[in-house]
Order: sequence, then structure tokens, then C-alpha cells
Amino acid sequence: MKSYLLLLAPLLFLPTTARAGLYYSGESIAELPAQLRGFLVDQRSLRTLAIKPAVGLPPSPLQAEYKAALANLEKKLNPSADELADLGALYIRLGQVSKAVEVLRPAQRQYPEHFRIAANLGTAWQLYGDVDQAIESLRVAVRLAPPKLRANEELHLKLVRLRKKEAGKVGGLDDLFGIQFVSEKGSWQAGGWAAAQREKLPAEALAQLQQLALWLPADGRLLWQLGELANALGEVRTAAAIFDGCVTEFGMSNAELRERRQALRAIVDKLPPPSRTDDGATGTHSKLTFRSPRPLLRKFDASTLPEPSADRANPVPWGLLALTTLDSKYRPTFPEYARKIDGKPVMLTGFMQPLGDEFEVNSFLLLEYPVGCWFCEAPPPTGLVYVELPAGQTATIRRGLVKIEGKLKLNATDPEDFLFSLAGAKITEPD
Repeated sequence: MKSYLLLLAPLLFLPTTARAGLYYSGESIAELPAQLRGFLVDQRSLRTLAIKPAVGLPPSPLQAEYKAALANLEKKLNPSADELADLGALYIRLGQVSKAVEVLRPAQRQYPEHFRIAANLGTAWQLYGDVDQAIESLRVAVRLAPPKLRANEELHLKLVRLRKKEAGKVGGLDDLFGIQFVSEKGSWQAGGWAAAQREKLPAEALAQLQQLALWLPADGRLLWQLGELANALGEVRTAAAIFDGCVTEFGMSNAELRERRQALRAIVDKLPPPSRTDDGATGTHSKLTFRSPRPLLRKFDASTLPEPSADRANPVPWGLLALTTLDSKYRPTFPEYARKIDGKPVMLTGFMQPLGDEFEVNSFLLLEYPVGCWFCEAPPPTGLVYVELPAGQTATIRRGLVKIEGKLKLNATDPEDFLFSLAGAKITEPD
């Protein structure tokens, strides 16, 4: 069964441009808060930038993009202040924190009133482990921050100061917003808060927490706090997925976290299977209003693509598919170029994902990035391509990047089927 709904239902239940703190001009962030599942996909993509690919596997497309940008900046003989800020940010993103400090520290002396340099240096010092230096740089960043960014910089500074007070102890939840996730009697409620408790939450708390988690994507405690907010606001399925990710992806062993994970999982196990339009909530408590589907904005210009051909495989970048929009009833509007190549041979690269437990398959999904945990990283409908091999043929699911050629079919009528599919597909090695 090709249905997106039927794929996600079992997988979800298996055990498995404003920025703050880190400023890179090549990284555009949508208006936050973003939808939680889309946020988690992009947040993990940023986290894996600093992870070396397994032996024999190429870097992810995003990692390759960041590495290429870094190589270009490293060649600059006399970089400007903005370029120095970008260079430091790229070193941070790619896990080379000591190099970031080496670049940004003298840059701040040379440009003491440059906001992005100060903010990036504060983040670099924090990740380097020098909390006092981080606090000093972040204080400068708060002073220099434009009004629309100051609250986010202040929250970053508050986070670092809270971490300093722990003095080497293993910490739990950071008191970022002055609220308690337990009642006055010390109990914790799975599935949401009472209305009076929700009203105490600052209006921009979720947006600000997402900001923090985007530029500190390896900080598991921020992800835990995001799960607490999701639960408090009634996003039960997604909260359970986030708690699962804290344990499976980050290896967090906090007893309080694990107890809450079990409580949420018990609720989710009793819920009916999610529908295509399910947003992770129980349908009774959710009070969230999202401003974007995903936080990382994709820049793509379809006019750069060649004229569609019926005789050769037309290249299909993932950015083109991401231009597809869905209305409130999940009716798609495809970009003009995609409509032109509907029914024509196409070619795209990505990662194979099985539809079930079998690894010798006749059909599978193609994803832009490999997914480590389907609990909280299920791609949006525009990030999935259903691939079907010719009748009687099978292939073994591969771990690395592959190139797929086949005839494209756009689905504009069936909300329970995939938006994009390839028929009669052929698997080859990427160029």
C-alpha cells in the first residue's frame, strides 16, 4: 500500500530571516515557530553537519554545501567583517569549534561593534567550554543586537548563565521561561496543561526555544524542553516522539525524562492511527499556531532548469519539489516546471527508505536526506517520492546516495497517496 498514512502509522509507533546566536548569511530561517515535525527534520540536518559520514558514504547534500562555502571563505586573503562572521559560523556548524574561536576572537578585537561576530563568538566559546568568555561575548551581542533579535540574544545569555550555576553537575530542564512543567503538588500531567497554566507561557516561548535549538542542535536538553512544551500545549504524539528522540538519538538517561516518556507513550499507544492531516495533537488541547512548515528556507530558482524533454531524463532537484504548496485540505499546487515534466522521464538523487521491514523490494521511498529516527523526523509530503521498479524486478535497499530514473507522476486528487511517484524506475550510482 503506497498510502502516506499507512506508512507513517506503523513507523510512528515503532521504538526508534531571523536567527539568534549563530549567524551565517547562507542560512535563511523562516518565521518561527515552525511546525514541530518539519522543525525536527531540519534541526537534525543541522546537527549532522558536524558528523563525519560513515566510511564509503558521501556527505549529505547540506553538509557538502556548507563545506564548499567554507572552502571558498578560507581562500579569502582579506575577508571583510561579514565574511569573518560567516567563516566562524561555518566552523561552528561543521564541528570545528577551536578554529571558530581562532577566527572570531581576533575578528572581535578588529571589529568590536560588529554584532554577528560577537554573537558567533559567544556561541563558539560556549561550545568550546569556556562559559565565562561566552557570557562576556554574549553580553556584547545583547548590547549590539537589533531590536527584533535582542530577546533571542538575551535568552541565549540566560541559558549560558543557568548552565554556569550547575558547576559540573548533571542538569535537568533549564528554567528559561519562569514556568514549571509540574503542578504545585509536584505532579506532571501527560497530555497537556490546564488552560490557566498554558496562559502563563510567554507568547514567543516556542519560537524562541526553536531558535535556540537550531543553532545549538546537539543540545539534548533543549530538545527535552521542546518536548515538554509540546506536551504542555497538547501536541501529544509529537511530544512522545521528541522524548523518544532524547533517549534514542541523544542517549539521555535522566530518570525524570524516561518516566515522562513512558507516560506519553502509554497515551499514544491508545490513540487511533494518525490521519494524513494529523499535527501530533490529541485534538482537544492543542493551542499552537505555526508560522511556517519548516525552519530552513530553501532557495531555488526553477528558471535555471533546462527546457523539459520527453526524450531524456529531466533533472529534478529537491528544491523544485519543495515549491509545492498544500492548502488546508491537503490539495497540492505544483510548481509550473513540475507540471511540465509530469508523465516525462526524470532523474533525481536521494536516499532509499523501505516501506516496511523488507530490504529486498519492488518499491520504496526516496528521501533527500537519510532519516535516523522516524519518530520525529518523518519528512513532509513534499519530501517523499514513491519509487516503483518495473514489474518482476527487485532491488536491495542501499545506505548511500543513489540516482533514480523513472517516469514522474504528480498526484493532485488523492490525499491518501504520495504527491510524487516514479514508475518503471532504474537505480544507478550518482554522478
